[in-house]
Amino acid sequence: MAEIKYKPIRHDHDAFLKKARKRRGFQAAYHARAVEYAVANEMLAARARAGLTQEVVASRMGTTKSTVSRLESAGKHAPSLTSLKKYAKAVGCKVEIRLVPQRQAR
Repeated sequence: MAEIKYKPIRHDHDAFLKKARKRRGFQAAYHARAVEYAVANEMLAARARAGLTQEVVASRMGTTKSTVSRLESAGKHAPSLTSLKKYAKAVGCKVEIRLVPQRQAR
């Protein structure tokens, strides 16, 4: 099967956030899911760098496009490490995880 290259749709995340911050409750909700959004953003960026569609990533992972779509969203379910590793391999990356000490409040 031929690899399908895609041209990502431009998304101005800063403009999106500027507009979204005006909505009541957005800040608290966004900060509560900051890690999930960061992971989703990394996944989308990696797929875009690889020039792959969700369909191709799904094929490489042995799953469906809807599963890839769900993995790339910062929805109710965080992806497992196993899924992250499969996704990373499918887009030509590897997973690195760091635990960073929190700053102590004085």
